[in-house]
Amino acid sequence: MTTAKKTTAARQGFKTGEAIVYPAHGVGRITAIEEQEIAGYKLELFVVSFEKDKMVLRVPTAKANAVGMRKLAEPELVKKALDVLTGRARVKRTMWSRRAQEYEAKINSGDLIAVTEVVRDLYRSEAQPEQSYSERQLYEAALDRVVREIAAVNRITDTESLKLIEQSLAKSPRRTKSADAEGESDAEDMQDEAEAA
Repeated sequence: MTTAKKTTAARQGFKTGEAIVYPAHGVGRITAIEEQEIAGYKLELFVVSFEKDKMVLRVPTAKANAVGMRKLAEPELVKKALDVLTGRARVKRTMWSRRAQEYEAKINSGDLIAVTEVVRDLYRSEAQPEQSYSERQLYEAALDRVVREIAAVNRITDTESLKLIEQSLAKSPRRTKSADAEGESDAEDMQDEAEAA
């Protein structure tokens, strides 16, 4: 297997040095475009570095779109994502294992809005009951993806990005202590409405 650096700095609309989103890993940066010979075939690859995870991924340039690799979200989409966080959590009344699979699929979709919905739905304020271990894991994975993308788009630190997210979550309708007490009856009302429909 031989590796040769390509002189070309751009392929498939992506260029060297650009921050991108890879669905299964979040925000990374294209550090190079290489050509490798594997089993007699020449293959052109994006070399994507995920600094925080200390990981390097090689993605065939021809497969970049098929695997869901995309450019960072536009600032308008980031604003929309922050607005999603201010909405009411939408938690389905299904078994946790099924919901966990749906959350995992949303996180791995690489879609900023879908990942933001997971953050919104799994967020717990100080006044709310604690999360289970698996809920916490999914919440932290989703939060990390959203924090990193917003930080990259807005060119701010992860800490500043987290503050923006927390401010949006604080505006959500069920984040006050009195609202949490009402939240249980809201959930019952929603279930009654669903049964009546």
